[in-house]
Amino acid sequence: MSVQEYLDKHTLSRKLEDAVNAAVRAKTTDPVLFISNHMKKGVQSVITKVKARQILDSRGIPTVEVDLYTNKAMFRSSVPSGNSTGMYEAVELRDGDKGVYLGNGVAKAVKNINDKISEALIGMDPTLQSQIDHAMIDLDKTEKKGELGANAILAVSIAACKAGAAEKEVPLYKHIADLSGKANPMLPVPAFTVISGGRHAGNNLAIEEIMILPIGASRFEEALRMGSETYHHLKAVITEKFGPHNCNVGEDGGFAPNVSSFREALDLVKEAIGRAGYDEKIKIALDVAATNFCIGKRYDLDFQSPQKSGQDFKSAEDMMELYRQLCVEYPIVSIEDPFDKEDWEHFKDISSLAICQVVGDDLLMSNAKRIERAITESACNTLLLKVNQVGTVTEVIEVVKQAKEAHWGVVTSHRSGETVDSFIADLSVGLAAGQIKAGAPCRGERLEKYNQLLRIEEELGDQAVYAGEDWRQ
Repeated sequence: MSVQEYLDKHTLSRKLEDAVNAAVRAKTTDPVLFISNHMKKGVQSVITKVKARQILDSRGIPTVEVDLYTNKAMFRSSVPSGNSTGMYEAVELRDGDKGVYLGNGVAKAVKNINDKISEALIGMDPTLQSQIDHAMIDLDKTEKKGELGANAILAVSIAACKAGAAEKEVPLYKHIADLSGKANPMLPVPAFTVISGGRHAGNNLAIEEIMILPIGASRFEEALRMGSETYHHLKAVITEKFGPHNCNVGEDGGFAPNVSSFREALDLVKEAIGRAGYDEKIKIALDVAATNFCIGKRYDLDFQSPQKSGQDFKSAEDMMELYRQLCVEYPIVSIEDPFDKEDWEHFKDISSLAICQVVGDDLLMSNAKRIERAITESACNTLLLKVNQVGTVTEVIEVVKQAKEAHWGVVTSHRSGETVDSFIADLSVGLAAGQIKAGAPCRGERLEKYNQLLRIEEELGDQAVYAGEDWRQ
């Protein structure tokens, strides 16, 4: 075939002429680059390869990273992992070889991506998120993604979502908003972890997290500043009362002072908020994670202290009364997992009191069937959304719609084992979740989410809306 015949077959002469005319109209200073980009846009993006590898998360435990290639660019994603996994969530595939990473390796998941998922997705349009996700679901053929691994499927799903946004030439949060049918993205209220306990720290505090919510801020940028300032005031308060050795931090960046009672920890946070001057603008949230210290039908508040464990058991009724008192004594607006994950009755009871937002994490595990039951029984009124418990972007959007249709709140959440992927920041904005829980205002893997929210707010400019007082909408 001659050069002229090749040009004629692919109509390259006309396409090149169109690109040159566009460069002239644009008065570009770099016509070669402009023409190259213009012609690139005229080609439909398709997936050409998916390459996975094993990396380490913020705890030094293996997780999955993916590079998804199209005929135009490469898009990278990595998935988080939690301390605990439940029977109702999507399956995180690990190798189980105790001689390698203590059994936590993800070589099987990586191999599934490189050998199976990549082949199945080659040639697909990255803007068609639902088709990509369902192709992987169909390839897996199990209810909880146990064959390929939810960690494998989710990593590819997120990378494809990023590629889809790039092909549409819109920000990731805007692409997610389009996929979900949301017209108005919203910057979420951050729930900053300031004190860590339970399985996230090595102190004697039973509950897992105490968080602060800058509901009174007018912009996300102000909320981040308020959180950071209060965090540093808290460090000073802890140092004064217990010494600098009590300022070590837990897995998600919260301080882990050697306190044992709810009130002792809350008093520290309340004093820090006061010192920062935000008494009227910052509220408090608790992640009790009560399942971790529920034994039978009683709660062992000393489970973190082996020498004392078993001496301070509380009944569910005792815990209910404690929560009632704490919501009166402190500016608490949210309690996550106040009871064991199977104690539906007491979840319903505390929700009926309407003393604060009641968040379901272990209760729900981001599982559509559990969410439906909780909606029907009025067991809680807020979903803690953990994307790795679901497994694909498409299904994440579906469970958020399910929660929103029930007039629930939604908290987009990180995991204890995080990476520097900031996807959940764009997700929370695109889905207008209203709340995001991404750890303390310190540690790089946590700050990457908050810093991305800063960038999004800056990009939106006058169109940026911060949830603020409407954090539950």
